Amino acid sequence: MTEAEPSGYELAKKALEDARAKSRSRRAALGKQRLDGAPRNRSRRRWSGPAADHRDPQSLGSLVGRLAQTPGWQANVGAATVLNSWDSIVGADISAHAKPTQLTDGVLYVAAESTAWATQLRYVQRQILAKIAALVGDGVVTQLKITGPQAPSWRKGPRHVPGRGPRDTYG
Repeated sequence: MTEAEPSGYELAKKALEDARAKSRSRRAALGKQRLDGAPRNRSRRRWSGPAADHRDPQSLGSLVGRLAQTPGWQANVGAATVLNSWDSIVGADISAHAKPTQLTDGVLYVAAESTAWATQLRYVQRQILAKIAALVGDGVVTQLKITGPQAPSWRKGPRHVPGRGPRDTYG
């Protein structure tokens, strides 16, 4: 009977056994030293030690700041900054007479308490936009829509009938 040549599986198994045996003999020869010559430490350190590490406790501000840098949060953070910092952006005098109502698609809606204040704000809207851009960056607020007070409405309730309303019965 002739001996058959070993198959691919048997050759791979033999190569793996040889590699394991060689590794065991090298480890036994080196003893407790690593291959680079440093003493071998059996227990792995799992604490961060005196140096800063990502596993160390961190302040809430730094974590929120890192979260704010993720994509999709920049516009929301910028909008909240503009709405909350309105007093410091325009000053106490203007902020007493005009309040931002919303920020949508780069348009900041500002409601003034009178038409005179709305007109004054329209005159200085470029300076306001420049201050906002300096605070939160370009592109967060691109336009201001300044409105004065709304005229009184005769509509009462959810239903409405077209026409003059209650004035049509006088006279």
